[in-house]
Amino acid sequence: MVAEPGGPEDQKPQSDEAHSAFVPPAGVGRPAAASEDDHPSSEFAVPASLAELPGAGPASASGPDSASGSGSETAASAFAPPRTRGAREPLPAFTPAHGIPMVLLTKEAPWQDRMRTMLRMPVAERPAPEPVQKSDEAGPAVPRVLDLTLRIGELLLAGGEGAEDVEAAMFAVTRSYGLDRSEPTVTFTLLSISHQPSLVDDPVTASRTVRRRGTDYTRLAAVFRLVDDITTEDVEVSLEEAYRRLAEIRRNRHPYPGWVLTLAGGGLAGAASVLVGGNALVFVVAAVGAMLGDRLAWLFAGRGLPEFYQFVVAAMPPAAMGVALTLTHSTDIPPSAVITGGLFALLPGRALVAGVQDGLTGFYITAAARLLEVMYLFIGIITGVLLVLYLGLQLGAQLNPEAGFVLHDRPVVQILASMALCFAFAILLQQERSTVLAVTLNGGVAWVIYGAMARTAGISPVAATAVAAGLVGLFGQLFSRYRHTSSLPFVTAAIGPLLPGSATYFGLLGVAQNELDRGLAALSTAVATALAIAIGVNLGSEISRLFMRVPGAVGGATRRAAKRTRGF
Repeated sequence: MVAEPGGPEDQKPQSDEAHSAFVPPAGVGRPAAASEDDHPSSEFAVPASLAELPGAGPASASGPDSASGSGSETAASAFAPPRTRGAREPLPAFTPAHGIPMVLLTKEAPWQDRMRTMLRMPVAERPAPEPVQKSDEAGPAVPRVLDLTLRIGELLLAGGEGAEDVEAAMFAVTRSYGLDRSEPTVTFTLLSISHQPSLVDDPVTASRTVRRRGTDYTRLAAVFRLVDDITTEDVEVSLEEAYRRLAEIRRNRHPYPGWVLTLAGGGLAGAASVLVGGNALVFVVAAVGAMLGDRLAWLFAGRGLPEFYQFVVAAMPPAAMGVALTLTHSTDIPPSAVITGGLFALLPGRALVAGVQDGLTGFYITAAARLLEVMYLFIGIITGVLLVLYLGLQLGAQLNPEAGFVLHDRPVVQILASMALCFAFAILLQQERSTVLAVTLNGGVAWVIYGAMARTAGISPVAATAVAAGLVGLFGQLFSRYRHTSSLPFVTAAIGPLLPGSATYFGLLGVAQNELDRGLAALSTAVATALAIAIGVNLGSEISRLFMRVPGAVGGATRRAAKRTRGF
């Protein structure tokens, strides 16, 4: 029985039983199919038997202006379609008070810039994906695309790439293959990605664990080239082709054999010893100590011991060489320069920069894990050096923590030493040969800036280090934009001359001689210098992104930063 029109019963169903908005009420048939000239029918169409109800006729469909002459609004039926949209139009998203900015990202911009911009947008504000790689009519194979994305992210994260760049690469791969509503998540050991086909379908989630890490910037650059080809319309990369190239990247051998890496470690330590005042003989002794430590670390690694113990044994030979020189009362070779050179080859500058960068970009869990890794490695270095120093003191070695380095005014020699240090560091990082020259010049410029500020102008060494590291980050970002690759190969080796090797040595020596105040002060200087390097590198990269807007972005749309409340 249908109630009389206009009564209160016509405003809601006759019972409290829940009905779907897409199913007509019981006893009411579906409306007949409309002709081509009529408005297309839908499940929201008013049943024919209720066509005479108030609000269901043409007057209500015309909007609020169709109210009666008395000014009162006509009562709407529970089955009437919404007035603000058509029956088949999607529900409009919530529009904030300031409106939704229109973002136009040209395809000429690097994919890193485009993906960083969209990753910080809410899902409802992201531009619709335009699949770059074509697929068949059935669409892309979602599980295979997600698996490929996770494998690419695993190689990037294991190679030392920052969490933000890993997320940008994963997001770029999924959008290139036409997967909208994809959300990658990166932590220190776990990668996951979730894809929701539509608002009514269940999401598809996949994850992958990163168990091993290795420093190979050649492999890192190859993965970046693969992602660049996937995101480029002119290059067709099917899923099978992407898997094949990824397998080749995994199978490729390192560009330098093991004996070259050992020589590079020795060259790094020797160049660092010259940088802090050593001569040619100091170069040889420091290089021999560093190479012995490298071979011991490889031996422990082959036995399956954790990386902490590898750093403990790697720090012992350089310290032992310095103690031995003190016991022989040699005046031509300062032991402090030998030990400092060995420490330069072990300080985890790569992990420190990546950890601070993740923290500054909002990836706090990954940043905390990376910095904890740096702390463990640093404690391993301290343990190895302290064991040798304690043994040397028991044997009567006269190690003076107040004796600083005799820094002669020889800027040309120090500039050449800094460039040699960067060259050896680049080989240790397994960089491509085409990038070694660029990072060597970048490190030389950084040392020139540091020397001009700290030695000539008398500015604080920590402040001078931060400025020099900022220029390293700026130039590294420019190099990476020119070559469309990661900035790590142009940054990590260039900060080698700025690492706090001397402050670390004098801090450890003070602790070994039970002068805790002097030792902790030197170690605090080393920590402040390390943080200045990391923050300076990140600041230089951010400055380059600040002044180089994304081409075509309306209103200067760039990567959105996190906003914090004041806590009130």
